[in-house]
Amino acid sequence: MTTDRAVTKPGGIAGTATIVADIAIVGGGLAGSLAAAVLARAGHRVALVDKRAVHPEEFRVEKIGGQQLDMFRKLGFLDALANVACRYDQVLNIREGKVVDVSIGQAYGLPYANLVAMARSQLPDRSSLIVDEVTAISCSDDVQHIELASGKRLDARLVVLATGMASALGYKLGIRRRVLAEHHSVSFGFTIARKDGAPFDFEALTCYGERTGDGIDYLSLFPVPSGMRANLFMFRDPTDPIMRELRREPEATVLRLLPGLRPYLGDFRVTDKVQNWVMDLTVVEGHLQPGIVLIGDAFQTNCPAAGTGVARLLVDVDRLCTEYAPRWLASAGMGNEKISQFYSDPDKVAADERSLKMARFRQALTSRSDIGWDVRRRFHFLRRSLTHRVDQMHPGWLGRVRGALRA
Repeated sequence: MTTDRAVTKPGGIAGTATIVADIAIVGGGLAGSLAAAVLARAGHRVALVDKRAVHPEEFRVEKIGGQQLDMFRKLGFLDALANVACRYDQVLNIREGKVVDVSIGQAYGLPYANLVAMARSQLPDRSSLIVDEVTAISCSDDVQHIELASGKRLDARLVVLATGMASALGYKLGIRRRVLAEHHSVSFGFTIARKDGAPFDFEALTCYGERTGDGIDYLSLFPVPSGMRANLFMFRDPTDPIMRELRREPEATVLRLLPGLRPYLGDFRVTDKVQNWVMDLTVVEGHLQPGIVLIGDAFQTNCPAAGTGVARLLVDVDRLCTEYAPRWLASAGMGNEKISQFYSDPDKVAADERSLKMARFRQALTSRSDIGWDVRRRFHFLRRSLTHRVDQMHPGWLGRVRGALRA
């Protein structure tokens, strides 16, 4: 029988202790914290190990919407998410200063640190969080041994690596990252406000790039508790001088790159530090090992512009924590034959493949200048604009057509 509390017992070395759990999760970001909460609420002994008691502010996931909300609801986190985030239901989509269409649907905006804190708050027993650093992992077909910087040891039947893009532990285990696309995309995050203190005239807004040479996919504006958040996604050389200009003079640079934004923003200012990061598309190799499984970015990275990262993460958490891990724990052993079931799960494989496909599509749609992609880009936005106009003349028709096609 399992419980939601890790058990500490005296170790064989003076001054040390061994913590015993069913599942040890290494990495307390969004993937690890969600997985820990799902498993602990199901009654498993869970140990979530992270270096920090409170996750730091960093520029990562900042908005949740669409099918991601269905997954949050399925996993039992939607109410908790709604309590700490800003909800919005309509996004105005523009290009070259003109309305492309309007997206209707429930979505939420919040800082990544708040998202992680929400996930951790769902742990039935907060002592499941161990503030420490993992220095080594020894895996086998039976019990996995984890060495902690404090000198303690953690024993568990299954280890879940949710360490994001950090690869030190994986490297020690012989797990390597294969780069699929170096410097695939660059993302910027900052908060804006009107200088006169008035609210913006939109609930949320997406402005798409106007020229292929600029390498801009889109700028997304959406509410968070601290104001109006801006996420800018680009496919451009990270050493380009424009990157420095965006950090030093973000207001002027954004309007120079996206002049159609000016009527919608008015006289605005950036109210906090401009954050940015460069994303490589990578996937791990040598990861099939007894007693250990990788989820989220620890397994495969995503293009932020494609918006598939959280969806992939949630599929990993759902399939591992509601299907495979409980079944594995019900019988002896934790060999490769069990671990391989997760990596070959059809839903996981589909989510991983869809993520890479969307990453390449967004880059091509944004940056490719050959005639084929130019025609495809024009048709993409024309189709959306025409659909929006018809829906304005005949409200609800699109929903009825989609419903009929699904029937």
